[in-house]
Amino acid sequence: MTQLWNKGTPLDERVLAYTAGEDHALDERLVSYDARASIAHAQMLHDQGLLSAADCEAIESGLEALAAAHAQGEWHIELIDEDGQTALEKRLTASIGAAGGRVHLGRSRNDQVLTALRLYLRDVTEQLAVGAETVAAALDRLSLRQGEIELPGYTHMQQAMPSSVALWAGGFAAELRDDAAGLRSVQRRLGKNPLGSAAGYGMPGLPLDREATRAALDFDVVHEPVTAVQLSRGKAEAQLLFEIALLMQDLGRFAADVCLFYTQEFAFLELPNEFTTGSSIMPQKRNPDVFELLRGRTASAHGCLIEALGIFAKLPSGYQRDLQLLKEPLFRGIDLVLASTGILVPAIDAMGFREQHIELDPAIHAAERANELVVREGIPFREAYRRIGAVLAADRAETDRSERDPS
Repeated sequence: MTQLWNKGTPLDERVLAYTAGEDHALDERLVSYDARASIAHAQMLHDQGLLSAADCEAIESGLEALAAAHAQGEWHIELIDEDGQTALEKRLTASIGAAGGRVHLGRSRNDQVLTALRLYLRDVTEQLAVGAETVAAALDRLSLRQGEIELPGYTHMQQAMPSSVALWAGGFAAELRDDAAGLRSVQRRLGKNPLGSAAGYGMPGLPLDREATRAALDFDVVHEPVTAVQLSRGKAEAQLLFEIALLMQDLGRFAADVCLFYTQEFAFLELPNEFTTGSSIMPQKRNPDVFELLRGRTASAHGCLIEALGIFAKLPSGYQRDLQLLKEPLFRGIDLVLASTGILVPAIDAMGFREQHIELDPAIHAAERANELVVREGIPFREAYRRIGAVLAADRAETDRSERDPS
């Protein structure tokens, strides 16, 4: 098999391997979206008098059959295909004949892949947002189970103010819902129809109806002018990866608390054996590996964002092959969140706080006592602050004397 763009000169296999890279494997998740966009494009061509009714019907039924067969695992994109767009068109032409070669009229692989990618990202962005919300809901359930248990609130890793399981879990839940809203904000950039922009300069001489494909694919607007489409490449991807990084940071900070609270010195939390691992040499050990890896994978999310930003940062206008490389960090970041939110929900549902191990320093109520003095005596807060501080200092000195001389 040869590439669709081949003009008779065979391509060095090493060039194919290097330029295609992992694109054929990455495009597996885009096949159904590519088929959907191609059907909308064919229907538009027919409505514009550029494709016969018979060819349009054959293309539509052929693409639907190929998408269904791919979903069933009956075929996969191969390296020789180079990418998903080529794989689909080759198989379509093999299935329905010459009509398959007419589907590419009025488009380039550049607007074709971008359309499929935006359709996929619209769906997966919502999936990511729902994943964040399911973790927040698990934290809500933890609050319902054990929310009244008192916890010390820490600043500078010292007990500082009284808190509770409900306040601790509720803070993370609120931020995860904020992360979900941030993920959904990416939809603005994903809602622009790139079809008809071709390689970045439109299709002179063809009466394409970009509004028709916009409506058929449920995009919000047509992406105009055509020269803006390739300039936009990477921006929605980077915005999504930025929101992914923020979400992973919140999950990582939650995991850091869990790891701390699970230590023998704190012993605030109990994790079931099903969500901890053992040691190869220490029979007594149970390790919170899920939470340690979640904490560490925040760095992976950062890496995906930085990689994506670097790919398109200084490209000239128009399409450049560098843009192909965006899919790898993008998909890696997406999969990272899906896996992390998926494991966290059952893990949170299985964890429990051990109230008998939680001790609050009596001095943790110092700010509250200062506030009470202000309300009761009408003195300035700074005076109340000093008075309570002096009382606590005297109490500590007395405790120290008693410990030195127990008799």
